[in-house]
Amino acid sequence: MRQASAGASGRVAKATQPGRTDSPARELSSPGKILYPATGFTKQQVADYYRAVAPLLLPELVRRPLTLVRCPEGVESQCFFQKHHADSLGPNVHAIPIIEKDGGSEDYLYVDDIAGVLDLVQMNVLELHLWGSRIEDLEHPDRLVFDLDPGPGVEWTHLVAAARDVRARLQAMGVDSFARLSGGKGLHVVLPIRPGPTWDESKDFCERVADAMAGQSPERYVATASKARRNGVIFIDWLRNSRGATSIASWSLRARKEAGVAVPVGWSELGRLRSGADYPLDRALRRATRARRDVWPGWAAATRQKLPVLQ
Repeated sequence: MRQASAGASGRVAKATQPGRTDSPARELSSPGKILYPATGFTKQQVADYYRAVAPLLLPELVRRPLTLVRCPEGVESQCFFQKHHADSLGPNVHAIPIIEKDGGSEDYLYVDDIAGVLDLVQMNVLELHLWGSRIEDLEHPDRLVFDLDPGPGVEWTHLVAAARDVRARLQAMGVDSFARLSGGKGLHVVLPIRPGPTWDESKDFCERVADAMAGQSPERYVATASKARRNGVIFIDWLRNSRGATSIASWSLRARKEAGVAVPVGWSELGRLRSGADYPLDRALRRATRARRDVWPGWAAATRQKLPVLQ
């Protein structure tokens, strides 16, 4: 079966204005439902948050396959992941058939605008995870992510040093990268690239960077997901860069009691922060409201950089 792309068969919506932020007000069911009991944040507040940050959220989010975290009864009850499309998600949530490893095809989901995001909030979606490629060119990523996950006993200052280490290594290869709080306990280093390398090539690059760091500083880093080796060290998670894997979207909420947000930050800010969850919903909203432009200066130019070739 041929993999669908934008403008293909009927299940794939054709966006006339991708990234629109001017959706009319939506009527939520149970707007007063408390989704974050520890903070009291309601479903309506989640919807209002996503509408307010739409100008910053949508440029990264639209027209990428998404994986969702849904919490029908809030973050202290059972939550679950969803990556396949369902008509029940709403009319502004679109389907795209994607060929999977077994050769079969499944309908994944994506959105074009804030109306799609608000349809997802109506279905109690809190987290938005995205592919590193867009539906127009699924097989060639345009952003890679090094997810720095601290093991027990790792201090925040060590995590900041690790992010700066990744950045310095990439700079030495001639490419710029950008920092993002995970909204939980970690930090992300995001590397934009010009589409061209395949998923396998991109994953291999990230794995080799992680292996080099772990090899040179085994007392600080590991490049394997084995929990038995995680105590006191930082796992450099390069597996986010596989076909079908996802990473949290910038400005997405996290389904954790603190209502942390995955906030992009400047490199100069890291030393003033205290954790990957430094921006809960209300504080992230204030930051987004004050932002006149993206906090990642240089991002547009960096999207044209080529993935380095490692010898």
